[in-house]
Amino acid sequence: MRNLFGIALLLALPASALAQVGHAPKTSPYRDIHKGHTLTAMGGYFKGDGGRFGIGPHGDYVFGGRYDIRSASAFQIGIGVYHGNLNRLIVDPFVVLANRVKGPVKQSVTFAEIALQFNITGGKTWHRFAPFLAASGGLAFASSTPTDTSGYNFGNKFFLAPTFGVRVFLTERLHLRAEARANFWKLNYPDTFRQPPIEQPAAPPVIVGGSITEWVSSRWVQVGLGYSFTP
Repeated sequence: MRNLFGIALLLALPASALAQVGHAPKTSPYRDIHKGHTLTAMGGYFKGDGGRFGIGPHGDYVFGGRYDIRSASAFQIGIGVYHGNLNRLIVDPFVVLANRVKGPVKQSVTFAEIALQFNITGGKTWHRFAPFLAASGGLAFASSTPTDTSGYNFGNKFFLAPTFGVRVFLTERLHLRAEARANFWKLNYPDTFRQPPIEQPAAPPVIVGGSITEWVSSRWVQVGLGYSFTP
């Protein structure tokens, strides 16, 4: 009975306190994260293939920053803005098949998002590491591509980005951040992709049957330098 009472008492302790059982405060692998907010400068690479026709923006560097609230809690909320001049192909549905695909050309894209982050070690680091899971969602705003006369337009897209990453604390306030994302958005292809090429009427159209929409996933890796402060 005494043993059962002891086990119940241990289970009732906060996870952070339980994690330090058996360690003197100075030798514990766990350290408190500075309470407050965080500003982080970010940079990374947006990978992917642009969908089945390669006309979605992909494949180049993206830079920006994020602002996080309550960055020493188990859950924190962040907002981010990122920008990149990405690559894309142009598919011309009106010409002969040999000339159908052109590019790549550049298309600038700006990402604006809000993120909910779960810090796996709560408000503490473990040997200066603080891994996390996150889910981001927002809007991507793309510039026009005047050389594309196919009727396709990327426009403004809602995107989702589940994320896994880690913060590595160099000091109490300064840390490195690294994350790997899977970015999801839906491309809408124009009706012209279903029409036979004007210059080669016997050739098949770009899309033969199937849907004129496509959910596309792209890999996105980022690193950054963050600074925590008390507002």
